[in-house]
Amino acid sequence: MITENNYRYNSGIYKKSFYGRMINGQAVSYVSGMRYGICNMSFNGCEVIAVHNALVYMKKARPVYEVSRYMERFRMLAGFFGCNPHKIGNALGHFGIKYKKSRQIGNSEIFIVSFWTGRRFLSTIHTVFCIRSNNTILVFNRYNNYPDVSFCMNDMQIANHKEIIAVYTIKGV
Repeated sequence: MITENNYRYNSGIYKKSFYGRMINGQAVSYVSGMRYGICNMSFNGCEVIAVHNALVYMKKARPVYEVSRYMERFRMLAGFFGCNPHKIGNALGHFGIKYKKSRQIGNSEIFIVSFWTGRRFLSTIHTVFCIRSNNTILVFNRYNNYPDVSFCMNDMQIANHKEIIAVYTIKGV
């Protein structure tokens, strides 16, 4: 029931002008008031946002409320802790994105990465969409309250030198 209520609520506040736009700063963007599980996406929507951004980049854009509706089935503890990072591939596949899952970023050019924000199992998880371009990595939605793309020089900067949980390398680019 939460899923359908959230879908109705989110689709009701969504504007057509948002379609096909990358999302940054989940607490300051249009998604901040949208619901995922029992919380707002400003708190726990990073996995939904990462998948949404991958879809936009791959020219397979869908409204974020549709992505959220599908991913609600993978939420953890009623969505209080966001989405299970090991289930992101299910959403990518569902929306027609080919990927390879691993624990290393390596030479990935386009990828989603989930990582611990502090100590393993004692902190939250954050998930971002990234594009490697020349000697820089563009990181979308890196910070909750920063509305622009962030730039990193290496893989470890993305996760602030914290442990990586899962990497989804986007294929077919």
